[in-house]
Amino acid sequence: AMMNCVKVKVLGADGFTLASSTAGERAGLFYPAAYRSGEKIAVECAHVPCWCMLQLDESMPETMVYLNRTECWFPIPMEEEKCVYSPKSFLGDRHLIRARLASEEEILARKNLALNPYDRHGESGIYPHARANVETRNESVFAARNAIDGVLENAGHGAWPYQSWGINRDPNACLTLEFGRLVEIDEIVLTLRADFPHDSWWEQVTVRFSDGSEECLNLEKSDAPQRFSITPRTVKQLELCRLIKSKDDPSPYPALVQIQVYGKEIFEK
Repeated sequence: AMMNCVKVKVLGADGFTLASSTAGERAGLFYPAAYRSGEKIAVECAHVPCWCMLQLDESMPETMVYLNRTECWFPIPMEEEKCVYSPKSFLGDRHLIRARLASEEEILARKNLALNPYDRHGESGIYPHARANVETRNESVFAARNAIDGVLENAGHGAWPYQSWGINRDPNACLTLEFGRLVEIDEIVLTLRADFPHDSWWEQVTVRFSDGSEECLNLEKSDAPQRFSITPRTVKQLELCRLIKSKDDPSPYPALVQIQVYGKEIFEK
């Protein structure tokens, strides 16, 4: 097998490299300057697709992601976009950016395959990726990526830690979760936003899988994660749709704080 390696860089708004790590099984880059508008973190892998453990800011968790491009980008959040990250994130002039190739044990473990705090609006090549046909007023605090960022706090709505996927009262709202490869899944956990009485809730949602099958999930008015065991299936993506708002609740604002999808990687022989 070819040896894979990973490298991280900071790119200026003009695309030129401002700083780069060496390439290896693990890469660490200390960047001693304040980030400016238009700058990006780049993650390079010699061979893709591959699984990588990313920690793009020291205030954020190391997370396993799936990369399908030799160079993937994470634009540094600026201005309005910063509100869905901890105020400590990407701040100041001492930054530590880390990436390493995932171990076989990490790749094979059963885990939440939906988790990606480094997901951004639009394609980045870093999976899993969430997108939606509607996001309230196109504001960062209501973007689809918030539903897979690992933050489960749901007692409020708006800026971090209460970011969520908001649907702008649209009954046809649909969230698409792309894994970027085939995975085998067996459990879905939904955490609703629970800023009652401001918030409403869905009594039922439908999960539509890329294999053509569907599961109907019946929800309760609760601030706790709601777990659903499903028939194991192999899928590349799923959609959360047919969101049926509670008929008894006067609030027009149901929202999703997190979707977790548990399962395992599969390897085609």
